[in-house]
Amino acid sequence: MSEITANAGARKRSLLSRIVRRIILAIWNAKGWSVDGDVPRDIKKFIIAGAPHTSNWDIVFFVGATAEKGIQPNIIAKHTLFNWPIGRFMYDMGGIPIDRRKRANYVEQVAEAFAARDELQLVLAVEGTRTTDGSWKSGFYHMARAANVPIVPAWVCNKRKVLGFGPPFEATGNYGEDLLKIAQFMRSKIPDFERYKVLEQQALDIIAGKRES
Repeated sequence: MSEITANAGARKRSLLSRIVRRIILAIWNAKGWSVDGDVPRDIKKFIIAGAPHTSNWDIVFFVGATAEKGIQPNIIAKHTLFNWPIGRFMYDMGGIPIDRRKRANYVEQVAEAFAARDELQLVLAVEGTRTTDGSWKSGFYHMARAANVPIVPAWVCNKRKVLGFGPPFEATGNYGEDLLKIAQFMRSKIPDFERYKVLEQQALDIIAGKRES
């Protein structure tokens, strides 16, 4: 049994994780953020593709927004972070360990985590880094395909202090076309946001064969 599978079951959270979560939610409420849209109620497993990723405060936004929607977000992290003394805390905060030393790559390990659980909402910063021009990495898409779960786009407007969720998108296997649908949704929420313009162009370039997926 893998480390992911062994820790798939729900259990009572540690005192530290409960305190940290309360602090995060207090910050979320104090900053006056709100949520637009909804997360799927009839789907228990999906990937939340969040962008833009601009600061370390993003985790506060996503924990706060998902708490309002009644879900516990999960994140992936290096397996070494799940050792003593913070291992239990990482699991309690929704962490899923990924061991890059294993023969199975991270996409397969994430698919294994989805298969092992009855419910999982995995949050991914799909741009990869805060310094991106707005292009998305394709890992989220391959994970969704491997796990056979939908993708829920999540957009952030720091100016208006709003985090929004879009409708679930199925990964059909046509990455360019699927990415374009997601990009068009993101742009419908913040039309003039430069990073979403870059995302839309990325999708168009992939469709036209000008860029690798």
